[in-house]
Amino acid sequence: MKKQFILILSIFYTLVSFSQENNQSFTLQEAIDYALENNRTAKNANRDIDAAKQQKWETTASGLPQINAAVDYQNWLKQQVSLLPGELAGEAPGTFVAIPFGTKQSMSATATLTQKLFDGSYLVGLQSAKVYLEISKNAKIKTDLEVRKAVINAYGNVLLAEESIAILNRNIAVLEKNLEEITKIYENGLEEEESVEQLKITLSGVKSQLNNTERLQKLAYQMFNLTIGLDVEASTTLSDNLEVLTIKNVSLELLSAEENVENTIDYKIAENDKVSKELLLKLEKSKSLPTLNTFINGGYTANSDKFTFTNSDQKWFGSSLFGVSLNIPIFSSGMRSASTQRARINLEKSLDDLTETQQKIKLQIASVKSDYQFAIEDYENKKENLNLAERIEKKNQTKFFEGIASSFDLRQAQTQLYSAQQELLQTMLDVINTKAELETVLNEISKN
Repeated sequence: MKKQFILILSIFYTLVSFSQENNQSFTLQEAIDYALENNRTAKNANRDIDAAKQQKWETTASGLPQINAAVDYQNWLKQQVSLLPGELAGEAPGTFVAIPFGTKQSMSATATLTQKLFDGSYLVGLQSAKVYLEISKNAKIKTDLEVRKAVINAYGNVLLAEESIAILNRNIAVLEKNLEEITKIYENGLEEEESVEQLKITLSGVKSQLNNTERLQKLAYQMFNLTIGLDVEASTTLSDNLEVLTIKNVSLELLSAEENVENTIDYKIAENDKVSKELLLKLEKSKSLPTLNTFINGGYTANSDKFTFTNSDQKWFGSSLFGVSLNIPIFSSGMRSASTQRARINLEKSLDDLTETQQKIKLQIASVKSDYQFAIEDYENKKENLNLAERIEKKNQTKFFEGIASSFDLRQAQTQLYSAQQELLQTMLDVINTKAELETVLNEISKN
């Protein structure tokens, strides 16, 4: 019996330890750091940078010496013949004799080294590869900013659900106590049945809201897990508190931050697009320039009527060739000119797009700053409103039990209190989210 008890205790301890190990706890900053390493979109952005680096070297290597080898084997199943005048073979004049030339089988092995000497498109390609790498790096920064914002939103939604559940449970406890007291008073004939019914209606509504919030809490945790790169069913807990986090995110200094549009990631991406269009124009122009390439090769050839190429006494004959190729574009029926004009039009469009992006970013910064300032002001206002709503509800509760106020007055005060509670929680979330939005637009990230 004692052994069984020890075995059960050991299994229980193991299960508890396993559960604790698999439950991950995150502060907001820890969640952001984890997401930047494990979020699937963020990981793919890193892979894009690696791919861009490989693309850069691929482009560079295309202009460096290239060596290729080839082995050819030929076997005439029916050998080709040539016709010679019959007189050469003692035949009658005017006749021809079919004579095969060469052997039935041949094999050759060659190696060729090629090198670009001048190619305008290659020079443009080198510049384009650098720009492509820069585009990938800026895309990674943009992705990290968006992932960070998404984590903050998801984290805040979980905290909002948890705080809502805690408040609703407290409200239910108060309502159940009130209902118990008013029921006793009613049973003693000192209160109307309507008062009991009013409290039951209020309690039922709050319980229904609690059930819905608990379902939303589960979804909020799943969204949080997905955002940071965990399995949606993973067990996670959040160690930050909504109110404390809100206070940390009230930063009036951010409202006066310098609006340097050129430093924002959206502007840099638009500028990358302009540079890429400039390079495309240069590429089309380079197609009218001559190209110069050189090569040198060497090889061996063997001939035989049978497959004797692996024999040590097989004779092989060496050869080598050096050459230079100059290709000069002369006339393309207007094709190159049309391509160049099309590239120039696209460049002009990108210049207008850059100006448009600059103006939109300025407007977006002003708009988000306004939203953030309103969120802070609304948070302070809703805190005061909640204090007032709590005082009003408490007074009406006292008046109700003293018989001064009606059940309708109490229910109205309770509804007002519950609304003020939810409004305050929402303004807390708004402060956190709008600050994250402003930091994303300004590309100014602070550690929470």
